[in-house]
Parts: sequence; C-alpha cells; structure tokens
Amino acid sequence: MSAVPMRRGFWWITLAAVVAIAVTASLGFWQLGRAEQKLALQAQREQRQAMPPVGWEAVFAAQADGRLDELHDRTVRLAGQWVHEATVFLDNRTMNGRVGFVVVTPLRHASGQAIVVQRGWVPRRMDDRTALPELPQIEGVVTVEGRLAPPPSRYYEFAAANEGVIRQNIDLDAYGAEWSLALLPASVQQVATAGQADDGLWRDWPVVGSDVHKHYGYAFQWFGLSTLTVILYVWFQIIVPRRRR
Repeated sequence: MSAVPMRRGFWWITLAAVVAIAVTASLGFWQLGRAEQKLALQAQREQRQAMPPVGWEAVFAAQADGRLDELHDRTVRLAGQWVHEATVFLDNRTMNGRVGFVVVTPLRHASGQAIVVQRGWVPRRMDDRTALPELPQIEGVVTVEGRLAPPPSRYYEFAAANEGVIRQNIDLDAYGAEWSLALLPASVQQVATAGQADDGLWRDWPVVGSDVHKHYGYAFQWFGLSTLTVILYVWFQIIVPRRRR
C-alpha cells in the first residue's frame, strides 16, 4: 500500500477526532452553563421568597407596568371569591412520583379581575380515570396564600383535550373568554396555611430548576467522551505506529 492513501486516512481520522472532541467538549460546557443558570435561578427564587408577601395592589401595578414576571416566586396573599363553576382538573400531572390532577380554580378580585390558582394535586383513580373528588366549595371572600408563578405548564395534547372539566392544558385567553373572566397572565401555586381546613389536596409543589446535579453529571459524561477520544487517537494514531516502526 502506498504512503499517500495511508496519509489521507490519517488526516481523515484526525479530522473526525477533532470534530468529535470539539462537539463533546462544547456539549460539556453547555451543560455547565445550564447548571450555572439554574443556580442563579435558585438564588433569585430564594431571595424573592424571603421577601414579605404582596397583595392585589402590587400584582395589578406590576401587570400595568409590564413587569409581572418580576414578581414570580414572590409570596402573595390575595383575598377574593372562588369561581367554583370554572374549576378544571389538569390531567397527567405528577407529584411525588404519582400521576393525577392539578386542581385549578380562578380567584376573582372585587374589581372583577381574576387569577388562576393551582389549588393542589389529587391522585387519579386507577379503576376510573374520569372519577373526580368532591372538593369543598367555600363561598364568600377567602384569603389565598401561595407563590406567584407563570401559568400552568403546557403538556402535549390531543384534539378536544382542552375542553370539559378534565383538560390537558389551559389557554388563559380561551379559558377567560369561556367564563367571562379578565385573567392575569400568571397563576398562584397555593400553599397550606395554619388553621386551613384539610381539603385533601397535596401541595408539595416541585421546584423547577432544582436538578442542577443532573447537568453536572451530563457534563462529566461529555467531557469523559472527549477525553476518551483524545486517548484513543493518541494511542492508535501516534503510539501504535511508532511502536510498529
């Protein structure tokens, strides 16, 4: 075999190794970047949760100024009336490894504006997935405390999965129009408070972005692949040919 094809093979292998090393190393650094982003998000969340609770006035003012997202993760304490007839159960939501429903009910302020409240989670019955628990319907003004959050996360849905009492997702514009509600573009994840009657709802809300160690693990894997590529290239393309010579 001539030296020219051998040299061509060497350079093709070198190019492939360089590309593999660059790709795996960049993916490793990307995972580290994701971890840093989530650490910053956690620090911001902890800082905001340590602040005093805010009420409707602060929420309305932030909405008017277009900075409602700056109140995300803040504790809110809102007084209003439940719109029980608009209660929906969001399907296929998990909590502590179990599948069930997140119960969502709008809370209406005296001005007419409202916000959807993620009141809690209930498990799904395995024998009948359409069976829903009976929840206490408190009339009159109630005070709800919780964490201000974006609207409920959206899952993949099939046709007609956004209608009826059991739904896959909520589109706030369509949902508000359905019940003639002026909904704020946010939600409240309700928490249990002292003296609150047991309504059977779970409120062990998962913390979004708390899986930082997962990204460190992925980064270790990518950097490991990059290092392995370097070792294999040096061994088979440099050391072994020299030993043969």
